[in-house]
Amino acid sequence: MDMFERQIEEQRGQQAPLATRMRPTTFNEFVGQEHLIGEGRVLRKAIEAGRIPSIVLWGPPGSGKTTLANVIANVTDSHFTMVSAVSAGVAELRRAIEQAIQRRRSSGQNTILFIDEIHRFNKTQQDAILPFVEDGTVTLIGATTENPSFEVTSPLLSRAQVLTLNPLLEDEIRVILMRALRDRLKGLGSINVVIGPEAIDHLIDMAKGDARVALNALELAVMSTPPGEDGKRKVPLATIEDAVQHPVLRYDKGGDQHYDLISALHKSMRGSDPDASLYWLGRMLEAGEDPLYVARRIIRFASEDIGMADPQALLIAMAAQQAVHFIGMPEGNLALAEAVVYMATAPKSNSLYVAYSRVQEEIKKGALEAVPMHLRNAVTPLMKQMGYGKGYKYAHDYQDSFVEQQNLPDSLQGTQYYSPSEQGYEKQVVNRLKDWWQSKMKPGLSIKPPKTESDKKE
Repeated sequence: MDMFERQIEEQRGQQAPLATRMRPTTFNEFVGQEHLIGEGRVLRKAIEAGRIPSIVLWGPPGSGKTTLANVIANVTDSHFTMVSAVSAGVAELRRAIEQAIQRRRSSGQNTILFIDEIHRFNKTQQDAILPFVEDGTVTLIGATTENPSFEVTSPLLSRAQVLTLNPLLEDEIRVILMRALRDRLKGLGSINVVIGPEAIDHLIDMAKGDARVALNALELAVMSTPPGEDGKRKVPLATIEDAVQHPVLRYDKGGDQHYDLISALHKSMRGSDPDASLYWLGRMLEAGEDPLYVARRIIRFASEDIGMADPQALLIAMAAQQAVHFIGMPEGNLALAEAVVYMATAPKSNSLYVAYSRVQEEIKKGALEAVPMHLRNAVTPLMKQMGYGKGYKYAHDYQDSFVEQQNLPDSLQGTQYYSPSEQGYEKQVVNRLKDWWQSKMKPGLSIKPPKTESDKKE
């Protein structure tokens, strides 16, 4: 790099956002993620010794993934090549690989290939770099906000170590902000900023563990505050509030947050906790989740976790869906809130879920039994002659509109799929079924269904 190029690079650095200018270059400057790179940690020792494994950094925005990759490159004196999976293709990857090969031949320098948002690469793109990661041509550092086990191919994952980064703690965000306010070369220390503790606390709270958000909001607030007669930029709380506006709501409708939050809502309703249920509902709706998707999940819950314990639950869930469809958002949020609270406070029973699961298992066995002759309709004279409908007992001709007769195929006679609980309305169902069947065809009618747990992503 000649003098002219260096001047251009320095000028570009001065014009970069505060979050970029304050990016650490050493482990001692890095804030957070002590569980990975704290003093004495195995990973840090390996990196400082020059033994760099290929890694995938998985963590929320602003937790330091790109920064950590830069620090690793600086500590190991490696060439840092950054590729964005949003815009790069196979051709760009191959060009980066060729340059890495030439670099190793000419100077022996290792190349760190940093792929930002690696989860956006398709299988072909990931396969293109696989051989060069395996033979050590490049050291891969991928960064992703999505679960790598879903988004990164198995062959690539087997050659890289997945490291999980956590959202930064409030005290860690505070250290980063105060450092930016004091630093006279890269930060805001040279423009004499005065900002109160309440404003800093509010900024930290609204950043929700995202250092980039905190620094960008701080820079916006400071640069929009003109200096006073004494030359000081006094940034009030109101300016910080205006700069941040709303807290950062991390949410990806197609990613982990989508599944994690809907699962939290489902399990909170199942746990009969209306407060937690409302909270998770709000987290999704305020982040822009499709309200009709939430309504569909509530409808499913009404049948799966409440069922016959309160048949009204399904009506409430359907009414909420219709309300959202009719009036839209944000007005429809209260209809969903009403449905969520109703589900959380309703009696619970998974007897329908268990019963239908038993039927599904029966059908999967492949023995599809014929309908008993007395249950078939004799539509034609020939069918009547063959015995269709013969011996059928019309229930309304008998006391209480009930009569004992066989309704299952012969091979399944006496099988019980539905075992009602003693919750809510199902108490009445239990008594009714006992009156009808306990001393007759179904003497073993049980009351409590076996416990099952639907742990799929809701």
